Amino acid sequence: MTATAPTAVDLFAGAGGATQGLRDAGFNVVGAVEFDPEASRSYRLNHPRTRLWQSDIRSLPAERMRIELGLRIRELTLLKACPPCQGFSSLAGGRSMDETRNDLVHQVVRFTRAFMPKAILLENVPGLARDRRFTELTEKLSKLGYSFGSYKLNATVFGVPQRRNRLVVLGIRSRKAVISSDIWEILGQGYAPVALTAGEALQNLYSLARKNDPLNRHRSLSKSTAERVKAIPVGGTRFDLPPEHRLRCHNEVDSKGGHRATASYGRVKLDLPAPTMTTRCTTPACGSFIHPIENRGLTLREAAYFQTFPVTYDFLGSYESIERQIGNAVPVEMAKYLGIAVLKSVRRARLL
Repeated sequence: MTATAPTAVDLFAGAGGATQGLRDAGFNVVGAVEFDPEASRSYRLNHPRTRLWQSDIRSLPAERMRIELGLRIRELTLLKACPPCQGFSSLAGGRSMDETRNDLVHQVVRFTRAFMPKAILLENVPGLARDRRFTELTEKLSKLGYSFGSYKLNATVFGVPQRRNRLVVLGIRSRKAVISSDIWEILGQGYAPVALTAGEALQNLYSLARKNDPLNRHRSLSKSTAERVKAIPVGGTRFDLPPEHRLRCHNEVDSKGGHRATASYGRVKLDLPAPTMTTRCTTPACGSFIHPIENRGLTLREAAYFQTFPVTYDFLGSYESIERQIGNAVPVEMAKYLGIAVLKSVRRARLL
């Protein structure tokens, strides 16, 4: 990384998936903010040269952070923000949103005012686009002089071996900037990642696997759960279970014509991308997170690889915390290509 590399600050940084992708795209990620203590430990382990504030972002003085990073206003290249998305997710099943957590999107405005970066990158679930706070957010940022392009993308188009639908918003500090509605028009020729199936990804992982990798472990299963997993055929789901292995709660939902937990106890399919890695991405009861062939859940490393973390990327914390850190992450390869798109857009606007 050169001294003149474009700079970035990563808000809601988690364990550092987006930071890794932005670094791979050529950014010097100079600062980051993360609230969770164990995710912060993972972040520091993998990105020791980035200054991390382990803090509730709502109590962090944005201007003081900028000054401590040695940045002048308008100097920062990119402010990246992925506020917690659970309340906006379709997985929420119509439950009321956690107003406190999801009003975190408006912290983006506060930090934008303090830094006035050349570009803003927001990443979240598609449901955010239907929320009033998203409209308020873009209106406030527009008043600060930013032009926007928004994209509904699946991570698979960036070579991520996982079906993960996301809303991406790219803002450029220019009222005159014309931002293409096609992300590939921004990226241009030469940026066409190879689509990977789960089977291809696992084959790659196993060829690169480290000996004694601490993430090469899967969740312990009770005897009844282990028998249930064993009864699910290759490519199957809970609907393929014989009656003696079906759960009462699933039978009750199915008898009422419900559509909940349809992915529960499903196997990853070798010939397709993996399903969305969630915060329970190694727990068979919580989705299609059973190994394609073996009678077990995914290992933490397999889940991390579906999120395109390098095999050398390590995580700290309890098993449950690491599982959550992996599921909450921005896929590394997706972040890399979005970072490249940011750089091209900033240069096109003659801001860099």
